[in-house]
Amino acid sequence: MIALIAIFAAAIAWLIAWRARRRSKAPARALILSPPRSTVIASDGSVRSVQSARLSLPAEELARLWTPANLENLGRTYWLFLTRVTLGIIRVRYGADERAVSVLGSPLTLLRFSAPEYEIESGHGHASWQIKDGLLVARSGRGQGHLSLDVLRSAEDELTIEVEVSNFYPAIAFWFSTFVYEATQSFVHVLVTHAFLRSLATLELDESPVGQLRDAA
Repeated sequence: MIALIAIFAAAIAWLIAWRARRRSKAPARALILSPPRSTVIASDGSVRSVQSARLSLPAEELARLWTPANLENLGRTYWLFLTRVTLGIIRVRYGADERAVSVLGSPLTLLRFSAPEYEIESGHGHASWQIKDGLLVARSGRGQGHLSLDVLRSAEDELTIEVEVSNFYPAIAFWFSTFVYEATQSFVHVLVTHAFLRSLATLELDESPVGQLRDAA
C-alpha cells in the first residue's frame, strides 16, 4: 500500500509540473489560502483536512460560471482531476447512488462515497459526499466521514473555494500509525487538492453526466 502511494506521488509530481506550465496562460489566478499542514487528527483518530484557495477572475467570467449546474460540474471536475493527475491509475466509477474510487478499475475499492447532496443559497454553494467505506477507511469509521466542496462568492471578481474532509478515520493510521498516514496518504491528499484548486484558474469545468442541477434556476 505504501509503495503504491509512492508511485501515485511520483506521477502526481510530474503532472503537477506540467499543469503549472499550462496555468501560466490561464484567464484567472488561484491563490492557495490554506497552510501546507492543514490536517488535524483528533485523539479518537478522526481526521479533518481543509484546503482552500481564492480565485480571482474577470467579472464576466464569474457571471458565466455562477450557476447551480456548475456547482455539480465542479464536483465532476474534482473526480476527473483525480484520474488525470494520477495518469489514469485512479479511476472513479459512477453508480446510481454512489461514487467509487479504485485503482485501474480493479474490484478493490479504495473509497466509496454516497451520491452528492447540494445546498445553494445567495453567494454560496455546498456539495457533500458521505464517505461510506473502502480499503482506506477504518472499519470503525465507515459511514461517518464526509468530503465537501464549498464555493463562496466573496466579491464581484472573486471566489473562495474550499475542499474539506471531515470525521474521516484512515485505515493506514489504524494499521500502522498516524505518522505513516501523515507521511503518505495525507501528504498526497493535500498535494493533489492544492493542485486541483490551482487548476481551476483555467476556468474549465467538466460537465457532470448526471445533470441533477442542470435545469435548476
